[in-house]
Amino acid sequence: MKKKVAFYTLGCKLNFSETSTIARNFTDEGFERVEFTDKADMYVINTCSVTDNADKKFKTIVKQAQKSNEEAFIAAVGCYAQLKPEELADVDGVDLVLGATEKFKITDYINDLTKNDHGEVHSCEIADADFYVGSYAIGDRTRAFLKVQDGCDYKCTYCTIPLARGISRSDTLQNVLQNAKDISAQGIKEIVLTGVNIGDYGKGEFGNKKHEHTFLDLVQALDEVAGIHRLRISSIEPNLLKNETIEFVAQSNTFVPHFHIPLQSGSDDLLKLMKRRYMTNLYTERIEKIKKTMPNCCIGVDVIVGFPGETEEHFLETYHYLNDLDISYLHVFTYSERDNTPAAKMNGVVPKKVRSKRSKMLRGLSAKKRRAFYESQLGNELTVLFEGENKEGYIHGFTENYVKVKSPWDPSLVNTLHQVKLTEIANDGMVRFEFVNQGVEV
Repeated sequence: MKKKVAFYTLGCKLNFSETSTIARNFTDEGFERVEFTDKADMYVINTCSVTDNADKKFKTIVKQAQKSNEEAFIAAVGCYAQLKPEELADVDGVDLVLGATEKFKITDYINDLTKNDHGEVHSCEIADADFYVGSYAIGDRTRAFLKVQDGCDYKCTYCTIPLARGISRSDTLQNVLQNAKDISAQGIKEIVLTGVNIGDYGKGEFGNKKHEHTFLDLVQALDEVAGIHRLRISSIEPNLLKNETIEFVAQSNTFVPHFHIPLQSGSDDLLKLMKRRYMTNLYTERIEKIKKTMPNCCIGVDVIVGFPGETEEHFLETYHYLNDLDISYLHVFTYSERDNTPAAKMNGVVPKKVRSKRSKMLRGLSAKKRRAFYESQLGNELTVLFEGENKEGYIHGFTENYVKVKSPWDPSLVNTLHQVKLTEIANDGMVRFEFVNQGVEV
């Protein structure tokens, strides 16, 4: 009988793409992939180090696996496994911990799945994480996450990602294009480009620090791949999002009008403390350029509250800056101290209660911004890609500019693109619509 393996992913889209690649390696080795809630012979947990919650959740997930099968072999891989391997190895039930370079060779480290008395650790010096492993995730039938870049050379003072993932390096353009073709051949309509710092694409493509290709080259080449209906850019640094890329996306056949651009703070004082590579004036220029070129573009923003030294004045500066900016939603992160980062040693620690209050205020602002953006889209004719899950009798989907819509469940709509006219915002905040050409797929 085939051995069964199950996977759980914490963290970002990049982790999801890498979990999928690791899972395919297991399938190639003769394993049967099952759901994490099923009984399996082995459970693989892909960890994250970005927030405190991700660290704490690891133990809960291990217990969940043990509940399904107390004899199962449990492996931890990913960012937290690289940063704190011994800590994970000490968790009751964990048998194997693999760092940044070892995670893609996991099948080489397992023999007969006999449980260990203590977690066995294989983790490298992060300087050794200098080679690239391509990956993509097919989370459902409609959308795939395609990894194009890994690692980061930036030195943001709050961030552990360079310690967990190593230097900036890229997939070859040829390999990215082949992966995109493979994805579209499986009938998937949308590809989301992902990486740690995707605007740095091209660096390390051939093992050196040169940019043989740029992010713009990548975008232009992907736009030519036949069979892809939609391409979406995930998070991209404002200093790396060039005007040429914005202009290209505006007239592209497949790239959709949606950007997610980390800001982190609306205070230049704090941006300097964070060692970000831009000030608010550049960020404002990027938003204005996008909105001038694509008035209906959706723009998401990452922001951190409670960074050391953030006074009430700094926070209000951020709040008012974001309130005045023509953006569509926020991803709000409450600052948490991370070991071995400069920020963890900084003065001006913000009390946790204050962090929590500020986070709540920005989440409220995000809800207001999203509502205003959705209202601005009412009456517009847009294209919706419908997803595959029946959620309480409704099918959901997203327009090209990331408006979330809902309609009574109809299985024939799954993984289809339809032109719709947005009509009203429902009580749950999603948007209702009318079909422009009923039953005719775009």
